Amino acid sequence: MSDHHHHHHRIGELQQTSFLLILAAVSLMMVVIAWPFATPLLWSALAAIMFQPLYRWVLARVGDRPNRAASLTLLIIVCSVLVPALYIGTLVVQQAVTLVATLQANPIDLGAQYQNLYEMLPAPLQRMIDQNGWADLAAAQARLQELLTESSGLIASNAVSIGGGALSFVLSFVLGLYVVFFLLRDGERIGQIILQTAPVERSIADRLSGKFLSIVRATIKGTGVVALVQGALSAITLMIAGVPSALLFGVITAIFALVPVIGAGAVWVPAGVWLLLSGELWQGLFVLFAGFFIISSSDNVLRPILVGRETGIPDWIILITTLGGISLAGFSGIVIGPLVGGLFLACWSILREQREEEEREEREGLDPRPPLEQG
Repeated sequence: MSDHHHHHHRIGELQQTSFLLILAAVSLMMVVIAWPFATPLLWSALAAIMFQPLYRWVLARVGDRPNRAASLTLLIIVCSVLVPALYIGTLVVQQAVTLVATLQANPIDLGAQYQNLYEMLPAPLQRMIDQNGWADLAAAQARLQELLTESSGLIASNAVSIGGGALSFVLSFVLGLYVVFFLLRDGERIGQIILQTAPVERSIADRLSGKFLSIVRATIKGTGVVALVQGALSAITLMIAGVPSALLFGVITAIFALVPVIGAGAVWVPAGVWLLLSGELWQGLFVLFAGFFIISSSDNVLRPILVGRETGIPDWIILITTLGGISLAGFSGIVIGPLVGGLFLACWSILREQREEEEREEREGLDPRPPLEQG
């Protein structure tokens, strides 16, 4: 009898296995097919996670009408986030084009700048540089000049492809908004379904998703919002100092600020030093002071306010995952990297919690595992 039963069970297992294989194959196909839109889908999901609280607020106001609430939330996002972003984007592109044109017309002569700096230095320092620095510096300068020329060429050639990519960009954009609408409206439900069907214990799945979302929210607030603020402050600072294409440098600052350790200083330090070298003393000092006291310290002021109890991902993990993400996936890597980091941390912390619980149960003399079934 038991033998017959066993045989039956094996067929069941076989069918189960083949079904899981089919499931895996179909899921893989789905990923491959959706892959061209991976980027907009990713950003949509992220936007939906970030604006979920706003959606709930709106939903409470309009009296439980999900469609209307989602539409209103989308409208708010478009007006408050996208329109300003696109406007600033166009200005930045104009400035970038102007800057590239200027650089091509008169390449920066680092040698002359360096000569100025050299002449400002006291004699003993000059002697030291003469003895061991010149050759290396000349080589470094040549390399830097090459880089500048290359990158300006790269930007110019990309500007053309950006024009061609405009249509697909608009398409992705519309698709993204469409997806955000549905994720805002049905996000909770989709999340619940995924949690129910995930092949993990329900309590663990719930905890995992909760932890993951809070880590991601905290990190995006802590990194993203702070980066935007630092970019804005940097643009304003450089405008006051009369630096051309200040907005462009503001955007570059925001991008650098996303990467911890390197941070916003990667832009304002060179800018300030550059102004000093060009003989514009008060502007240079102003940029360096504002950079140190306002731009870079805004991080320490804002992050605790924004993040609060929700602890985000530790800085060193953000650094590794951001840089790794960028090298793997380009611009989207800025987001993908920390997301992976967040999942990683969420999983490990839950494993640790479970271990602690098991140990506690064992100490209290309760064996958590049922005795093995008799074969």
